[in-house]
Amino acid sequence: MEPPFVHPTAVVDPGARLGAGSKVWHFCHLMADCEVGPGCSLGQNVFVAGGVRLGKGCKVQNNVSLFTGVELGDDVFVGPSAVFTNVKNPRASVNRRGEYLPTRVGNGATIGANATVVCGVTLHAFAFVGAGAVVTRDVPAYALVTGNPARQTGWRSEAGHALSFDPAGRARCPETGPYLLEDGVVRRA
Repeated sequence: MEPPFVHPTAVVDPGARLGAGSKVWHFCHLMADCEVGPGCSLGQNVFVAGGVRLGKGCKVQNNVSLFTGVELGDDVFVGPSAVFTNVKNPRASVNRRGEYLPTRVGNGATIGANATVVCGVTLHAFAFVGAGAVVTRDVPAYALVTGNPARQTGWRSEAGHALSFDPAGRARCPETGPYLLEDGVVRRA
């Protein structure tokens, strides 16, 4: 794989780690001790704080800030202007740096444009957060959540297609095949 590409307007602090083939576009800032896995793409004006980890193949679109405590698995998509927080009760006059809460995003998850993910939650593998949703609690694997506050409104396959389960708990994605829903948990069959 080719070496990482960093646009001349981007700032990559010493100690930031970039995986092979990653692309860092206009006006990004990557702080020391962040890690961007191989094959990632960071769109214009992305900020990555120290301690943040991105797995391989992530796509972070324009105007996203990944604050301390955020961890993205492999092949995560973060839509334009999505927001992550890292403190539940911020105040300008109170230093809460020791109170950052982790936010974990599982492999293959999607976060839509302008969504907000409040700190301390986990988006499990292949979770799908709709555009503009405000996520305040964990999202199960393959679940689609929308609205404010985000509520589950369906299921999505690994390819992002809607899954409609029959009474026996079976569904089929045209790209990735069969899925099963058992006791509220979805898995590939």
